[in-house]
Amino acid sequence: MSTRNPTIQYGNSVLLRLPLGDIRSVKIEKNSTISLGRIGVFYSEELINELYGLTYEISEKRLKILPPYTLNEVEDTDATNELINDGEFVQPLTLEEIKTLKQSGVHANEIIKKQIEQHANYSLKTEYSKEKYKKRKEAKYSKTFTTIEPTLFNVCEYWFAKDQTRIRDIRVDTLSQLLNLASIRPGGRYLAVDDASGLIVAGILDRLGGEGRVITISDSDSPPAYPVLVNMNFLPEVTTILSSLNWATAQEEYTPILPPSDMPLDQVRSERQKARLSKRKATTDLLANTREELFSGEFDGLIIASEYDPSSILERLLPYVAGSSSIVVQSPHIQILADLQTRLRALPEYLSPSLTEGWLRQYQVLPGRTHPLMNTSGSGGAILHAIKMCVVLSFPYDDPEAEAVEKHRRVRNKRAKTCEVDDNPTPQVDENRDTDMAD
Repeated sequence: MSTRNPTIQYGNSVLLRLPLGDIRSVKIEKNSTISLGRIGVFYSEELINELYGLTYEISEKRLKILPPYTLNEVEDTDATNELINDGEFVQPLTLEEIKTLKQSGVHANEIIKKQIEQHANYSLKTEYSKEKYKKRKEAKYSKTFTTIEPTLFNVCEYWFAKDQTRIRDIRVDTLSQLLNLASIRPGGRYLAVDDASGLIVAGILDRLGGEGRVITISDSDSPPAYPVLVNMNFLPEVTTILSSLNWATAQEEYTPILPPSDMPLDQVRSERQKARLSKRKATTDLLANTREELFSGEFDGLIIASEYDPSSILERLLPYVAGSSSIVVQSPHIQILADLQTRLRALPEYLSPSLTEGWLRQYQVLPGRTHPLMNTSGSGGAILHAIKMCVVLSFPYDDPEAEAVEKHRRVRNKRAKTCEVDDNPTPQVDENRDTDMAD
């Protein structure tokens, strides 16, 4: 099942990659214009029903689709940049002249061409340096942008570059490990404590594809505003499986205090009051059903990315997790999870608590220019994974069923030993066989 529309629609939040590489999020609304600063202004309707991944050029508030850019093989030469002096007098074209050319409507490619022609040391550059020079000038003067498909990978990278503290330093590699360790799959039922702006919830919903159930626990009395979900542009049927509770309503002994939702018909004075009561009743029923579902337990996994103490969260929510289900805890600080791992190892309810910290190294892959990037993030946080064990304290003597199973095992082992001692065992005849044949 597709989780989003393949084309851009009204109401979508679209990510745009600008020429200098930075990414901006814009809301597509009817009868509006979108401003990208020095890049220009265009009508929002120009993007409606367009596919993601296309590159556009802005011209008089209209968009022109540009052909895809292809990489060319760069032939290496014996030239070096040793004797090049890129001072202010190397480029005779002044800022005033460039500004005049831009105001007169000269295309960015023509400005770059003039700069190359008047550059005193351009011919001395290596082929790699020439390509870099062209790229810098294109990013500086071009009025283009590229729409980015709102996949989980792209949205996570956007938020990590924008404000990684809001998503608790969860990098794309950390998010993928977290979802895999939690065994997120369509049809599963999961509990989530997401203080990472909804990034964990977005990852779960993206994998479920509208099949399954997700209940989140948060501080908010109303459904929490997850800003990451806005960028995912999920279809309505994908988010209908999501419900939320706060920490108070997640307690079995707590009795919610709700406004009255039922009134005698003779006291209903207007349709507006009737609609308000109907909305209250729907909210009350949803809360009651969500609490009942939580307290019924047997969830397939628990994912925690919270600012609170993870051990207290586990103590509260562990009874609602099914046996052999995964428990995953994320934290930006590895020492917090190291202390938690030490505590969990002493408890019989947790099997094999393991602690990992992701490490990511990105590479530039270009013809003849493949190398690791110089700047990279130091850490994407740490992950603790464990499996819940069902501990039966009465096994094997206090539970009659367990004792029956143990007795069955002793009888089976005794029969096996008898067969080993008897060299010529007598074939066993099924007495019911002849009766069945006679019937």
